[in-house]
Amino acid sequence: MLESFKRFFAGQAPAPEWADVADWAGKRGLHFKRVHEGEGFVVDGRLDDKPWRMEWGPPQRAYIAGRELRIRMELKLPGDLQMLLLSKPLMDQLERQTYENFTEGLQTQIDTSSPEEMRWLVMFPKLNLNGYRVLRSHFGMVASAPPTGLAWIEGPLGLHLERALGTLLQNDPPFVLMTLRGRAYLRTQLVDPDPASLAIALDLFETAVAQALRVAAHLGDSAQEWPSTGSTAWQNFDDSKPR
Repeated sequence: MLESFKRFFAGQAPAPEWADVADWAGKRGLHFKRVHEGEGFVVDGRLDDKPWRMEWGPPQRAYIAGRELRIRMELKLPGDLQMLLLSKPLMDQLERQTYENFTEGLQTQIDTSSPEEMRWLVMFPKLNLNGYRVLRSHFGMVASAPPTGLAWIEGPLGLHLERALGTLLQNDPPFVLMTLRGRAYLRTQLVDPDPASLAIALDLFETAVAQALRVAAHLGDSAQEWPSTGSTAWQNFDDSKPR
């Protein structure tokens, strides 16, 4: 109550509570926490006894406007299992930006300050998605080993992506799904974090996790070694202040 009076006299609107999101999380047995100063929230959960974290708030990538939804999970995947799927408009944008940086002499090489999403478009082979009639019109993909990338989106993950095109990914917003240094990541633009969109994103992410583990289980000792990248792909929300 005291904080409410302070905000009133200071002329500040009360921070959003996201009661519908908290209720959604509670019904699913998840832990909801509002981030300091009301700029975002965190939802923690577990899948097969492994923790994952969902964060919503100010974007951590320049190519996302407004607000960003992020989900990550430690899976202990093989370090060389590097796969990246992203929305086609975003892929075109990052490729164009990379080309302009080089041709305008702004840089002579892709350095570690560039996000993996950009560097991998240069480093790794682009996958042929002609076998996926719907997906090829909306997504692009690269992978350190192309067969593993195609195996990842085959079946359940491909179907979930197709369904999301009518809801969460309608109109092709900036969207990234990737595996990096043993973890799985999802990142997308989401201005309104309604429970329906969060549920779709989480179901999509959990499917991606299950399929990544399936691919990893079939890599075997003969899997080809590919170069890895070294920058930080994810910045955690500070518990007291969002970044």
